[in-house]
Amino acid sequence: MPPNPEATSRRLVSAAERLFAERGIDGVSLREINSAAGQRNSTALQYHFRDRAGLLGAVLRKHQPEIEVRRHQLLDDYESRGPLPGAEARRALAAALVRPLAAKLSDPDGGRAYLRIMEQLVHRHDPPVLGGARDDPGQSVNRWRELVAPLIPQVAVHRLHQRFMAIRVTYVELARRADGPAGRGDRLFTSHLIDVVSAVLATEVSEETARLLAERDAGRRANGSGGEMNPGDTGDNVRVRDIAGTELS
Repeated sequence: MPPNPEATSRRLVSAAERLFAERGIDGVSLREINSAAGQRNSTALQYHFRDRAGLLGAVLRKHQPEIEVRRHQLLDDYESRGPLPGAEARRALAAALVRPLAAKLSDPDGGRAYLRIMEQLVHRHDPPVLGGARDDPGQSVNRWRELVAPLIPQVAVHRLHQRFMAIRVTYVELARRADGPAGRGDRLFTSHLIDVVSAVLATEVSEETARLLAERDAGRRANGSGGEMNPGDTGDNVRVRDIAGTELS
């Protein structure tokens, strides 16, 4: 009986999902993934996905649609409630960011591996662009960013990249949870993570931070380099593309 292409593709994605999570996206060879998927044909992976980026894209697209639907539903609910007090609005939006991803903790079909892979990507300076438009309002993360922006100081949006900090905290903590054994405390963990992300969004710019920012800008103006923040100024990746090609900041 000839091999089923769809079944072969699913086995390759499952093997990649597990090995990318366990050993790192660049820590496993395509040959090892092919072997782990039980493929005797050494070119099966290249036939279905061409290369590592194509395979990674397939892994992520396996999980994206469900996350997008869940987040848009939460954002629809948020907007339907009309203006909310600041703290309530921030927690509702923190929940819209966290809950669709946290649901992957209980997804037996690679959900926990997906979270560990996403944590690797959020730390990369230039993650692979896998389709989509960075300004596409149809992307749930873009919609989330636009709804969060009015709730935090503009300097935190454009200069200190507080929204990206909230996104990164979300992925780091979910990956840490996903790396451990499955437990009954996921609901408590998720609620507390929403509290933490809400607190990140609520963080005020201190006098010290404002002063240091002004001093840096003054120094740049004196050197003729302008006052805008460049990637790397804070020691981390302040702009990074998400899995759909969206720039997060």
